[in-house]
Amino acid sequence: MTLATLVAIPYFSPSLARLRLLTPLPEGAGLVAVSPAPEPTASVGETALAMETTEQAELRQPEEVALPPAAAEIVPAASTTETGKPPRSIEDPSGHALAAFYGRLAAVERKEPKAIARVTYFGDSIVASDFVTATLRRKLQRRFGDAGHGFMLMANAWPGYFHNDVVRFAAPGWQVSRVVGPYAKDGFYGLGGVSFRAQGKGAFSRFSTTKTGTFGRAVSRFAVSYLEHEGGAPMTVSIDGAPRETIDTRAEASASRHRVYEVPDGPHELEVRAEGPGVRAFGVTMERDVPGAVLDAIGIQGCRIRFLDKSDDAHFAEQLKTRDPALTVFQYGMNESEDGELFPLDQYESTMKAVLVQVRAALPQGSCLLIGPMDRADKKGSGYSSRPVVPKLAAIQRKVAAEVGCGYWDTLSAMGGLGSMGVWVQRGLGGADLAHPSSAGAEVLGGWIYLALMEGYEAFLARGGGRAAPR
Repeated sequence: MTLATLVAIPYFSPSLARLRLLTPLPEGAGLVAVSPAPEPTASVGETALAMETTEQAELRQPEEVALPPAAAEIVPAASTTETGKPPRSIEDPSGHALAAFYGRLAAVERKEPKAIARVTYFGDSIVASDFVTATLRRKLQRRFGDAGHGFMLMANAWPGYFHNDVVRFAAPGWQVSRVVGPYAKDGFYGLGGVSFRAQGKGAFSRFSTTKTGTFGRAVSRFAVSYLEHEGGAPMTVSIDGAPRETIDTRAEASASRHRVYEVPDGPHELEVRAEGPGVRAFGVTMERDVPGAVLDAIGIQGCRIRFLDKSDDAHFAEQLKTRDPALTVFQYGMNESEDGELFPLDQYESTMKAVLVQVRAALPQGSCLLIGPMDRADKKGSGYSSRPVVPKLAAIQRKVAAEVGCGYWDTLSAMGGLGSMGVWVQRGLGGADLAHPSSAGAEVLGGWIYLALMEGYEAFLARGGGRAAPR
């Protein structure tokens, strides 16, 4: 039985409604993962992934999403175009928080050889479903060029994990440790916050380019991220059905490795197959040797930003340095709004700042951006009541972003302020859980973030920041 079938079963049986992972939205708005994950499992160990990873067509975001007619009342037409003005600009008290990213974009536009503007975008379940990130990735690649899909986990660590514009499959047989629990004893989770261990010989994962659509049609290189460790075993890497090499992952000391495989630019498939129990792998990256943009959607269901600190510090820094993003984005706040103030806000501020300082230290030449929390509401009779903690979380994010030198984009104000989620739901832009966006809402948010970035980029160019360095 496929994962898509398992996901669908609860929709045909009212008695299984509590098991529904997806909630239908107004007609034309698609489906959105809405089940907030519980607090992390505070134990060290692993949990088995019993289900295979499939394409999950029901989660696919179309390249062009038609907004519900009612959305026109709250979404200005000019803000839905490729060249429109965003409802909010990126806040940057320093004046140069995004300069490194904009400089990389300028190099891409000059078509400098192998110039790539990488974006590594961390977030919770919104990003785990490639909502918002798919829209932003496509818009960046439409303007600057498709330089590849970026990083993906070895398999679906959660039922709602998905990536657009790439084909992924993984058989059962992987065990996982995650930054949201159960935890890895050594704190090694790779870039994506999940460590996968093969239960035995035959566990495998495949990644390939797409055969349809505008994006993801070609790849020039794959990179496999894995761990050498004492309990390791051989794993075979195949490309286009032919074995490329078998890697022995056994070693006396644990160390993360990144094996790169060059291929002629075009359609290809890579497979990673365990030849015995103990293989630990993190994920696969797909890129191209052409100027363009890449966006890694690092979505972790149930994550709060402080959970990124569950990783071993040196290991996490090494993963970031190896990836070398020009821009690191953090979109958190939905699960923190579920916590309310049960997790003290002063600790929310200090732990978030500690994570951002750590990332800034690992990537001193890169840019960073915080995407503020969406409004979140509760149904009160026939009306909606926004959670009062949301503007408090937004204020803290704005403050910390300025202190560590990151940009900040105010999602709450862009939506319309406190009380806007109820309106978004009524207009087909908000999810039925009153916390997530619908498919159409995700398209709007991704488009707005793109416009805000482009507004800043054009200002950067106007100041002369896009000039090539003298030779």
